[in-house]
Amino acid sequence: MKKKVLITGVAGFLGSHLAKDLLDDGNLLVGIDNLSSGKMTNLTNLPEDRFTFINIDVCSPLVATHPAMQNISEIYHLASPASPKYYQAAPFETINVNTIGTKNMLELARKNNAKMVYTSTSEAYGDPEVHPQPETYRGNVNTWGPRACYDESKRLGEVFCYEFYNQYQTKVKVARIFNTYSAGLANDDGRVISNFVTQALKGNDITVYGDGTQTRSFCYVTDVIRGLKLLMEKDEANGEIINIGNPVEYSILNVAHLIKALANSTSTITFHPLPQDDPKVRRPVIEKGTALLGWSPTVSLEDGLMETIRQYRLKLNLKKLKNKT
Repeated sequence: MKKKVLITGVAGFLGSHLAKDLLDDGNLLVGIDNLSSGKMTNLTNLPEDRFTFINIDVCSPLVATHPAMQNISEIYHLASPASPKYYQAAPFETINVNTIGTKNMLELARKNNAKMVYTSTSEAYGDPEVHPQPETYRGNVNTWGPRACYDESKRLGEVFCYEFYNQYQTKVKVARIFNTYSAGLANDDGRVISNFVTQALKGNDITVYGDGTQTRSFCYVTDVIRGLKLLMEKDEANGEIINIGNPVEYSILNVAHLIKALANSTSTITFHPLPQDDPKVRRPVIEKGTALLGWSPTVSLEDGLMETIRQYRLKLNLKKLKNKT
């Protein structure tokens, strides 16, 4: 059965992947994005008869009155810069989209009696003192630093979801997403996988911040999209927070060496000062998602990186050809 689905941040990395997936399922799709960090090139070749794009800020009061917002049955609220490079350059906009924008989407969900998934973040755990991180951990977040605009606004977005669920029984679920990657990440995104792969393929220095012993868990985008869709489907997940991430943990230095080897790169690994409030460890406990959704990731880091490297190499070669002509 066709559903009418809304994605905010549709031109971003996750939003564009999700859009293609939902359209492949035969749904009608409305996508909104103000293109502050998303790119229209992410939305090429989508079926115009089933996809409506609206260039609008999710914080705008005009969103709710737009004719395309009638009869929405599902809302994926993905809008927000997610890379430190982007959210630190636009702190107030980041705060707004995760608070005012989230409230606007919850009001729309309530009005349409729609289901909603709010994409929060593993950054809600800050620099964790509990490892690995279950959903019950309340985090160790610095409110007075360069990452706070993202971390704390995402946490406040969760509070909005709690209040709408508690007071109005809005069918909302919260996904705390851990590091996600694929070739869909822009080369200049500034996140660790896109940085390392681009540097390795270009033969530039692979820049590791700190001594590289800090850890992360990397989840391939197809696994994340599958988790978000399952979260939307399950009514048992209403009012719940679920970690969506890969529980296999790697040091940043190990990832740098792995990418260098898989790309057959001659790059040198170099070390640079660690940014303020950069988490030392990060790994999800996913038992809740496995029990409630039947979800767990299936793509290994090596397999995901091989595909990412293959596609980045194609992109870089195309760019070289264009520059020559």
